[in-house]
Amino acid sequence: MQSASGRFFIRPKRKEKKNMIIGTTKERKNNEFRVGLTPSGVKELVNAGNTVYVEHDAGLGAGFPDEKYVEMGGKILGSEEEVFEKCDLVIKVKELEPEEFHLLREGQMLFTYLHLASNPDFARVLLEKKVTALAYETIKDSQGNLPCLRPMSQIAGRLAIHEGTKYLQRSFGGRGIMLGGVPGVERGKIVILGAGVSGLYSAKAAVGVGAEVTVLDRSLSRLEKVNDLFGSSVTELYLNEGNIEETIKEADLVICAILVPGDATPKLIRREHLKLMKKGAVIVDISIDQGGCCETSHVTTHENPVFIEDGIVHYCVGNMPGAVPYTSTVALTSETIKYIRALTEKGLIKALKDDPGFMSGLNIIDGKCVNAAVANALSLELSEVEF
Repeated sequence: MQSASGRFFIRPKRKEKKNMIIGTTKERKNNEFRVGLTPSGVKELVNAGNTVYVEHDAGLGAGFPDEKYVEMGGKILGSEEEVFEKCDLVIKVKELEPEEFHLLREGQMLFTYLHLASNPDFARVLLEKKVTALAYETIKDSQGNLPCLRPMSQIAGRLAIHEGTKYLQRSFGGRGIMLGGVPGVERGKIVILGAGVSGLYSAKAAVGVGAEVTVLDRSLSRLEKVNDLFGSSVTELYLNEGNIEETIKEADLVICAILVPGDATPKLIRREHLKLMKKGAVIVDISIDQGGCCETSHVTTHENPVFIEDGIVHYCVGNMPGAVPYTSTVALTSETIKYIRALTEKGLIKALKDDPGFMSGLNIIDGKCVNAAVANALSLELSEVEF
């Protein structure tokens, strides 16, 4: 049905199920050890009358062996294929890898980080297979914040300083400096683009190591928050072309912490900017999941985390919190479990109708894209859901 705006309404037709068959699988992304459900989360879902399947050793990397899931009422399956075949709702952490695409089937619900703006092939498969795809990263709370992205942004922000410090070492191609300095030696300079959650946590960690810290953002209210939190320990600047160029000239470490929910990240650092920077400086592009905010960035892995372009070390790992899987898993699932419970207790339609913020997490349904930012990033036709 076409609306007056030219967009298409879709009315999902499906039998609502309150007691669901839910599953979680081992992550296939390089060095990704997080898991979509903890044993305590499984217990909560089983006690509510659901059946929960867990792929063998899915939680082992995060410190949760199969025995713990069984103790909590979960059922262990030997393969990822079996989990996808049996389950109405599949809970993961990261987007599916290409070798997993064939596992999806029509009408199945997938709840995970999707990051479709930087993954058009995955989006195409979800559309073609008519999967109901719910993204952690676009769910909003009543204040418009991103509750399921927040804990990972906190962790990524802190890790950014840790990893940046490491790769500034000369043995990794860095400048060979210590950010905090020592008596008689100047401190290193850190520039943080973006004062959202990951930017703020980067700033906390940067102040903690004793570096000179500058934070840039286009939101004056966010810059005021930075000032309230850190006072004279951090310099706040409006984010524009001139300030970017002036600050990165002196920077030893640049943290890219820009986020446009659901949409591609703007390229604030272009290739020509690298020529302004000190040789051996480091860029940590936290924004890489949504395409990165540095033109020369491309996704790297924990196995091969850095590359050098024009003398600048780039760290662009697409799953930074995967380096600390226990902390990350517990933090993430503490937020996601309430949405999973809503799906099982109310069914998809009522759960989304009752919570407009949860509705924001719906990216694709019945072969249509229903998230404006994702549609814009991928040049897809935007449909509107009418329940």
